[in-house]
Amino acid sequence: MEDVTVTVAAVESVGDDAVVVEFETPDGFEARPGQFVKLGTVVDGEQLNRFYTISSADVDGTFEVTIEIDPEGELGPVFADLAAGETLTMSGPYGSDYYEDEPRVVVLAGGPGVGPAIGIARRAIADDGEAAVVYRDDDPIHEDALAALEAEGATVHVIGADADLTDTVAEVVTAGDGEQVFVYGFADFLDAATAAIEAAGVDSDAAKVENFG
Repeated sequence: MEDVTVTVAAVESVGDDAVVVEFETPDGFEARPGQFVKLGTVVDGEQLNRFYTISSADVDGTFEVTIEIDPEGELGPVFADLAAGETLTMSGPYGSDYYEDEPRVVVLAGGPGVGPAIGIARRAIADDGEAAVVYRDDDPIHEDALAALEAEGATVHVIGADADLTDTVAEVVTAGDGEQVFVYGFADFLDAATAAIEAAGVDSDAAKVENFG
């Protein structure tokens, strides 16, 4: 789907300089948790676009993306001020490393990787599966959503940005049948996460990995 218009249904703060934007799902749009879309608008006469990963369990009727706001960025302040009824352009979905009905998911998230982690865990729980999330960040967001997931039976670990992942990953990775490990974050986090997966005795090449840059 290329450059369709999407309408904002709601905007909610989920932490310091972070919002969830809920959009009305355009006709024909299908996507899975873990996939991402390109969102854009015109700023000072120039079309600007950024990629954001879906953080809702599905796209039925509406869908959500999590946006961390850089107050000095070109698009961040614009997205922070969005209100219901406003529109953006959207293309997508993109990405091949997403939830595909696995009965157990383990999502390792660094920084903005918490967005897809929330979506995947929500969907797995809704499908009567199991979910574990390891989220590494000094200023965590989505704390209400993480608490809700934990209340619904998910295993959730939130650790500091400099914390070693090895022991925490070993706690949640079982290497059991049907388990799928996902990794979302920037390159340095991906390196640490894949090393921790290997240390837990699991082949990191089998993980679904999305590099945010």
